[in-house]
Amino acid sequence: MLVIDRMDACVAWIGEGTARKPAAVQELDLRAVDGLTEPGFGGSLFLGCTLTGDQAGALVTGGAVVIHDASPRPFRLHPAQLYTPDVLFAGFDRDDPDGWHATLDARIYRHWVAAGRHAPASIAETLAQRLHDHAITDALEEALAGRRPVAIMGGHALERGRPQYATVARIARTLTRAGYLMLSGGGPGAMEATHLGTWMAHFDDAELEAAIAVLSPRPAGAPAGREYADADWLHRAFAVRERWPITDDELRYESIGIPTWAYGHEPPAAFASRIAKYFANSVREDGLLAIATSGVIFTPGSAGTIQEIFQDATQNHYEVFGPPAPMVLFGIEHWTERYPVWPVLTALSTDRSYAPLIALTDDEDEVVARIIAADGRAATA
Repeated sequence: MLVIDRMDACVAWIGEGTARKPAAVQELDLRAVDGLTEPGFGGSLFLGCTLTGDQAGALVTGGAVVIHDASPRPFRLHPAQLYTPDVLFAGFDRDDPDGWHATLDARIYRHWVAAGRHAPASIAETLAQRLHDHAITDALEEALAGRRPVAIMGGHALERGRPQYATVARIARTLTRAGYLMLSGGGPGAMEATHLGTWMAHFDDAELEAAIAVLSPRPAGAPAGREYADADWLHRAFAVRERWPITDDELRYESIGIPTWAYGHEPPAAFASRIAKYFANSVREDGLLAIATSGVIFTPGSAGTIQEIFQDATQNHYEVFGPPAPMVLFGIEHWTERYPVWPVLTALSTDRSYAPLIALTDDEDEVVARIIAADGRAATA
């Protein structure tokens, strides 16, 4: 189905008269547009559009579907585009210690909590969240078209001052410059490091170390492993964004964070170019692994990362979403001794098509090489 989210394209489509094919029209103010009360819109969708009463009535009577968004909720039912940090963090004041609480992201999180978290009491709320997430998936698919997505998974507890944080950022920077689109779960720790690497790919290599030096200082007495709870966690990120700014005209490299309001107490990574934020964590997590068709890198983590390893292995095992993609486990001691996932993964993949695509290493250069080599095999297959 034709998707229309620009006014000029919509006017041209309406002008085709009854010969027009059904289309999905997204988030346009059509009140001043002529022709919508005429016949010929059967099977079309008007999603989050602003319409007059006469227009909406004529469209529905003529067989179109109209999803009107006039609710008091802080989120749109059908966003036509992915979020950006400027949108989600609108209202953030770096001079306010509680600056995040004024942002759109925080307002939506508070709404999600007040509505009942994972089990909203209202069917209207459940439907609104599902419509929102469906639109995010649609926008994400558009953003991925023609790209080579690689995801980095890992723990949210990884602190900015730890050597592994810099390592993850360097891996992301190298893959970004090699033409890959970096994805992550969009939160703190290794996820944030992924997007920092892409952000700093625009600058000289030495600048990454300087940026991490700005990010790393923590308040006195801050608890280990919970840096995302520091009052100035987001403030430090915006200090880096302001010292190393990237305008729209300068943007050469993009990354996409895919977080969830299910963990909404953790602000999303401010270095992602675009943010596909979901209410349903199950949709977000399985979908993130599914779209990483050029590979997934698993840095040290705990229960969540282990779950993701076997979710990804299941997708590869049964080739649910097409040919298998590389799985690179980074951290030999972590994945063989602390959490002995590697022996299970190798046994599971025996005699399966993805066996040559799994790897375990402590070498960041090998991580990159494994992703690129697998991409080459796919190109020549």
